[in-house]
Formats: sequence, structure tokens, C-alpha cells
Amino acid sequence: MQETIRISTHKHEQLVDITARVKQVVDASGIRNGLVSVYAQGATAAIMVQENWDESVQTDVVNFLAKIIPRGVWLHDAQDGNGDSHLKSGLVGPSETIPLTDGKLGLSTWQNIFLCEFDGPRRERSIVCTVLADRA
Repeated sequence: MQETIRISTHKHEQLVDITARVKQVVDASGIRNGLVSVYAQGATAAIMVQENWDESVQTDVVNFLAKIIPRGVWLHDAQDGNGDSHLKSGLVGPSETIPLTDGKLGLSTWQNIFLCEFDGPRRERSIVCTVLADRA
């Protein structure tokens, strides 16, 4: 089963918790055991599994990436000013795969699934969720 989640972002760089939306897709699939692939479409966004308890972790991720990949110093900036956004999304990666066990996401207590926005705000970001069943 496959479904696309569409969300808007409100900052230039931010992590947006999409766990509840992914869970809705998994629930709708009826698949109890298997995998869910979560894939961000777009060259300036990414998907990350990260701490959900303390929002400072998400802020730290954004700040860390800004320090190691600063804005305005890349060759691609001459095209459209977002060279850093492409590098950040490439470093983090466009997808995560999460196991499903008894219909539940295989995340630990302190983990959630985040869309990483590196070139916002955006009216719409698309995240493709593909739920695959275990053959057993």
C-alpha cells in the first residue's frame, strides 16, 4: 500500500513531526507486520528518526547542520541561493525505513519521524509512505 502525505512548512529550516500521519497510513493499510518506508520528495528536504521528548534536540539538529554547512558559500547558490539546502538534505537522506510489529511502528519511546525542511517555507511538501507486509 502506498499513500502520499502532504504538509506545509512554516520556517526556512525546521524539523516537522510526521509520526502521527505515518501511523494513520499504517493503520489504514491493515498491515500488522512488515515495513514502512517514508520518503521525502524534493531535493531540499529529508526524513530523520530523532528524539521526540525534548524539542531542543530538533533545534540542535538544525543548528549543527547550519554550522557544518553554512548558507551562501556554495557554487549552486549562483543558481537559486539554496546550495546549503541541497547539501543538508543529501547528508541527512531522503528516507527512513521503520519496522512494523503487531500494527505498531517499531520506534522506541523517545523516537519520532521528522520531515526535515531545509528550504522553506513551503506550501506543500510530499512524503511518500509505502507499507510492505511480511510474507509470513
